[in-house]
Amino acid sequence: MGKIITQGQLLFGIAIVALGVENLFCAHFGLTDPGVPWFPVNPFFGYINGIALSAAGLSIAAKFHSRLTAMLLGYLFLGYALFLELPQVFAQSADWTVYGVLFEALALGASAWTLVQTLPRASSRWESVLDKMTASGPYVFAVSSIVFGSIHFVVTRFIASLVPAWIPGGLFWAYLTGTALIAAGISIALRRLDRWAGFLLGVMFLLWVVLLHAPRVVADLHNADEWSSAFIALGMCGGSWIVASHARRAQ
Repeated sequence: MGKIITQGQLLFGIAIVALGVENLFCAHFGLTDPGVPWFPVNPFFGYINGIALSAAGLSIAAKFHSRLTAMLLGYLFLGYALFLELPQVFAQSADWTVYGVLFEALALGASAWTLVQTLPRASSRWESVLDKMTASGPYVFAVSSIVFGSIHFVVTRFIASLVPAWIPGGLFWAYLTGTALIAAGISIALRRLDRWAGFLLGVMFLLWVVLLHAPRVVADLHNADEWSSAFIALGMCGGSWIVASHARRAQ
């Protein structure tokens, strides 16, 4: 398990790069409703957003100044959550999808902040100030996991419809994954078997990428939603293993 969870930083960085490239692609072609989460309406800011995400992902994946980068990336995702997604929650409170996108931003930001906690501390004063909020990373990730699991029970039949047809028992898998997400979140929040929770959660997300998202992307290559979902699932896999690495260091 130890060798596997150390790949969390790499997978997370790759996922962030992919989201950045997707933003650049949509900005270049002037797509106003691209299906890409956290994409500014203005193409100019779309370019800026894409460059920022791509550079951050490369820094994290290459382990080049990755602590400061992860710290700032966490604040960027917090900004997405507060200024882009939270207003959507207030405006469409009956729509479960807006809660999912909000907590996806929070979970990826929490993954970045948890990564900060696993890397050697810096000595600069201003970086130490920014560092204070990063301790919340594992707990925000845990809450996000619980929310994702709860959504599974709200829209169980929709989740079941996403299970590939060749896998029997769609409803069973919807209930099982919902329960697993909630259980993992509680375990991480309480710091009880949190290393195993993060590891197994990452395995589950990786299986989703391979078995669920990859075939959907191949079947509809021009659908930005499918690409985004695959990249976010990969980022969540990396984030889960980062949480597991943090738990191992804390023991």
